[in-house]
Amino acid sequence: MSDLVIRPMEREDVPHVCAVDRFCFAIPWSHYAFVAEVECVVGHYRVAELGGEIVGYLGSHIILDEAHITTLGVHPAHRRKGIAERLLAEMLSQAMRSGCRRVTLEVRESNIEAQRLYRKYGFAPVSRRPRYYTDNDEDAVVMWIEDMSRLGFRTLFQERLNSLMVRA
Repeated sequence: MSDLVIRPMEREDVPHVCAVDRFCFAIPWSHYAFVAEVECVVGHYRVAELGGEIVGYLGSHIILDEAHITTLGVHPAHRRKGIAERLLAEMLSQAMRSGCRRVTLEVRESNIEAQRLYRKYGFAPVSRRPRYYTDNDEDAVVMWIEDMSRLGFRTLFQERLNSLMVRA
């Protein structure tokens, strides 16, 4: 998917991101929430563009040596094309450049496909947040990469990046 562009989210992108978000989540974020995140000093938000159209996004916070993935969504018509993986890889690269050692996220217990992607990049489940999702009281699985500075992680990450480049 060589025409996929991953770039920083801008305020002008928010209406398009909100449109994708409504397809992805039962309780989508508000326009104002995305604007606040784009303008937040610790926020690192990216969009995925395909043919000039925003088809996915990822948000994270980077504070000191930790990163927290806050949201990730890909329009249903564009799933299973590696877009989420490209967004995730870009975010992890940014976290490493920023000096992060640890990365965390919450994911729905039922979202096995997302958990598989996160495990592929070295995330491990460490705990649960009971009834975290208010739309159906589903539990969240809390996943972490404990130490991105380890040689084992860096080797894994480089292998994943090489694989992405071959597919691009």
